[in-house]
Amino acid sequence: MFVKEQHMQRRLLDYLIITLKGMAMGAADVVPGVSGGTIAFISGIYEELIQSINNISFSSLKLWKKSGFRAMWTSINGNFLLALVTGIAISIFSLARFISWLLDTHPIAVWSFFFGLVIASIYFIGKQITRWSAKVIIAAVLGGIVSYYITVAHPVSSPDGYTYLFLSGFIAIIAMILPGISGAFILLLMGSYEIVINTINQLREGLFEGNMQVLGQAFSKLAVFGIGALLGIKVFSGALHWMFKHHKNTTLALLTGFMIGSLNKIWPWKETLTWRINSHQQEVPVLQRSISPFHVDGDSQLLIACLLALAGFFTIYLLEKIAVKAQKS
Repeated sequence: MFVKEQHMQRRLLDYLIITLKGMAMGAADVVPGVSGGTIAFISGIYEELIQSINNISFSSLKLWKKSGFRAMWTSINGNFLLALVTGIAISIFSLARFISWLLDTHPIAVWSFFFGLVIASIYFIGKQITRWSAKVIIAAVLGGIVSYYITVAHPVSSPDGYTYLFLSGFIAIIAMILPGISGAFILLLMGSYEIVINTINQLREGLFEGNMQVLGQAFSKLAVFGIGALLGIKVFSGALHWMFKHHKNTTLALLTGFMIGSLNKIWPWKETLTWRINSHQQEVPVLQRSISPFHVDGDSQLLIACLLALAGFFTIYLLEKIAVKAQKS
């Protein structure tokens, strides 16, 4: 399916839809607990994204020199990547604030919708496994254990050195493209989340206010973080592309396990165990424990939560049906 999609002539509307998918990925990646990789899987662009990233190499530069920019751009699926990255960037610099506001004001409703999305994703991705074997089952169990452990791990302190920012970018970007593992939550565990978010805000302020000193400081930090991310995604995308090509069932089982394990993080009803102070000097939760909706202090919003979870599930169900119909036509 991917090979056909990569070589088919896309229209402007198709690229607009890809940009919207990128915006959804960007919005997910800035929320601790939700994975942009899951959104990519949900929206049917995951394998194309991985292969397109994997196509970027030194041989691309050689092709540029030999056959021109257009040939190189086509070989790396440049239009697709540009549309997707544009959407991710738009979301990080704009929609992220709106989603953060929703999480602050309507957390149970938002997490319920996400829970329904991921449940549906687990079902449809699991259906793609054509043969279950001991190796495939072990991969699913291992993915679930690792993902669950990440959701309950304790964050470290918040170092802001350039070496640590580079390492944070390298590790977080791997999590961001893995379904079920939140890159933002990895940053939180590493103690870099607040630094990265503050740096993005400083970059925005420096641009809008024309403060070159603030802009320069923010840009240098983001550049180091970005270099780490670029290296991480390049190294890991090659491995993941190879896994899809040679061990697809095992890889799908591993990713399905990741998503199953992540359900603990996006369970709507939580009891907060530890807190942290954010950039606005507000207390926000760090470690939380999943609890029954019947043990919540105050209104559990159980009916609304169930309806939104169903809405999330059927959103993926309808997208899947549309995708299957489009493939047959």
